[in-house]
Amino acid sequence: MALTGRRVLVTGGSSGIGLSIARAFHQAGAEVLVAGRNRERLEASGLPWVQIDVCDEAALADMPPADIFVANAGGAATAPTLSTARADWDRMLALNLTSVWLCAKAAVPPMIERGWGRFIAIGSTASVKGYAYAGAYAAAKHGVLGLVRSLALELAKTGVTANAICPGYTDTPMLRGAMDRVTAKTGRSDVEASFARTNPMGRLIAPDEVAVAALWLASDGAAGVNGQAILIDGGETA
Repeated sequence: MALTGRRVLVTGGSSGIGLSIARAFHQAGAEVLVAGRNRERLEASGLPWVQIDVCDEAALADMPPADIFVANAGGAATAPTLSTARADWDRMLALNLTSVWLCAKAAVPPMIERGWGRFIAIGSTASVKGYAYAGAYAAAKHGVLGLVRSLALELAKTGVTANAICPGYTDTPMLRGAMDRVTAKTGRSDVEASFARTNPMGRLIAPDEVAVAALWLASDGAAGVNGQAILIDGGETA
């Protein structure tokens, strides 16, 4: 899928899903810039990078314009919903939802001026269903999908589209860290298998599967795809 000459910016682009997406766009001929907070991981990506906090509105305003913007940065934390600390609740919403809104505010207006653009937010199956002990995360990811759908309607006549990709449990360093914490806390030896069982295919999603969906949404062939949640979950939410 040729994207030669297109400028792409991927937040959270130094590892996991973001890095897979960035590399896929690079291989397709796009000019890719990865953004993140961890300088060491950014340098290791092998791609042009910028160090940035996606919750910093002023810093986002200084980013170079992109034809395709992938709002991927985020994080997860678990706790019983009613005993989640206010600080943790606020952090989950800021990192997973407010940051996407701030990215859209910075990235989309130049796209409108050019008459072409793709805004892609990385949601989650938690954008369309609940998970126990993940109330703040699920609330934020539900919000991402609502934001994308509203934005899509406002952009419908501009040549710019807004969509969300919503993967299930994906084999990333973030998920591996979460599984390690569960194992350490519970002593269970079947933690990875229990995560994989949420997918009817019986496996974790591969980051490259998410990257392929992002490439398609960025293509001219997906010009009519707007306001959608592209679920990559093996049928979990079917």
